[in-house]
Amino acid sequence: MTSSIDPRHFRNVLGHFPTGVTVVTGRDTLGQPLGFTIGSFVSVSLDPPLVGFLPGTSSRTWPRIAEHGSFCVNILGAGQDELCWRFAKEPVTGEEGKFAGIDWTVAGSGSPILTGVIGWIDCDIDAVHEVGDHHFVVGRVRDMSHAEEVVDAMVFFRGKVASVEMPAT
Repeated sequence: MTSSIDPRHFRNVLGHFPTGVTVVTGRDTLGQPLGFTIGSFVSVSLDPPLVGFLPGTSSRTWPRIAEHGSFCVNILGAGQDELCWRFAKEPVTGEEGKFAGIDWTVAGSGSPILTGVIGWIDCDIDAVHEVGDHHFVVGRVRDMSHAEEVVDAMVFFRGKVASVEMPAT
């Protein structure tokens, strides 16, 4: 069924809905670290603990992470614009360039945890469903953590990154 909705208009309208900004990281079957920026992250279930995100079917990075069977969602905070845009671009000279010069540690799954993120969620792939021009990836949470100090969040809004300030308590 063909839609009469103009894709540009669809994107512009949905751009008025602020979303959190994450970098999904993982490894390929050779152990190479991989990652990409995504705003379509969601909590799916408390019992069992499941989360989800929606990479495009045209992504070149997601299939390589999927083969490894796990991923880590890194939640970006205000001021981490450079990480957001670095991982938003498809690699030009190889995926390793995205990790050049940045610090990271290894989650239990082997996926990278980017240093300085405000939270991370390490997952095993539970299910992947093709939905339109995206995949809906469901991850079963293995481990997670967040920053102890109050940090402002980063959001996508109308095609740009912005911050959401936490009120003083």
